Amino acid sequence: MADDIDGARPAGPRIPTVIADDVHIVYRVNGGSAGKGSATAALSRILRRDKGESRGVRKVHAVRGVSFTAYRGEAIGLIGTNGSGKSTLLRAIAGLLPTERGRVYTDGQPSLLGVNAALMGDLTGERNVILGGLAMGMSREEIRERYQSIVDFSGINEKGDFITLPMRTYSSGMGARLRFAIAAAKDHDVLMIDEALATGDRKFQIRSEERIRELRKEAGTVFLVSHSNKSIRDTCDRVLWLEKGELLMDGPTDEVLRAYEKETGR
Repeated sequence: MADDIDGARPAGPRIPTVIADDVHIVYRVNGGSAGKGSATAALSRILRRDKGESRGVRKVHAVRGVSFTAYRGEAIGLIGTNGSGKSTLLRAIAGLLPTERGRVYTDGQPSLLGVNAALMGDLTGERNVILGGLAMGMSREEIRERYQSIVDFSGINEKGDFITLPMRTYSSGMGARLRFAIAAAKDHDVLMIDEALATGDRKFQIRSEERIRELRKEAGTVFLVSHSNKSIRDTCDRVLWLEKGELLMDGPTDEVLRAYEKETGR
């Protein structure tokens, strides 16, 4: 593992937080010809399934034999071209997808933050802060104590009182910033961020990167999926490079990114 971003490794013994052991993730996609949405076609698929037939079902092997161990205090970037399996791997770590083969072991509760994380568009930002905090296991008292810092962190009120408006009136960037601010208000055992830092201006990105460093110091582990190599460099001390579902490289950030940039020209 590379040296800590601030210049020193976490003190004490290295404590594993996530172990991926030969993880395979397979999606099964129903195929078929025209008319596949009809009731007759649906009944035919059910009957075939009951008979053990798999005609028309296409398998997509999204993650192929990935193994690694993550440790408390690390910030780990996930890179790779589109469709390489990064988001799928995070969903498996979060317990949202079953493994076809292999196992994922976690110490503590993993939390997945994506730019499409579900908040309720018809409710105000204020109500969504409360509901989002409760969903992450925060008490009402904790939410009250941290409410203003969440709003301030998100920056959505800088040009008006948007926190009192329904979230459906927000831009995609405003919604993503509020989701990140809610998730970052809690100390996490394992926090996984999927493209959250790609939204917002540079000022918000800097705040986000600083908060990730704080989460690491508070003994958590952070995974970050981003297409921005600069965000990965500024935030992570270790990188996993995936392509076509396979782990091509696992190592210090600069070393892996140099290889990735040389290979892909990105």
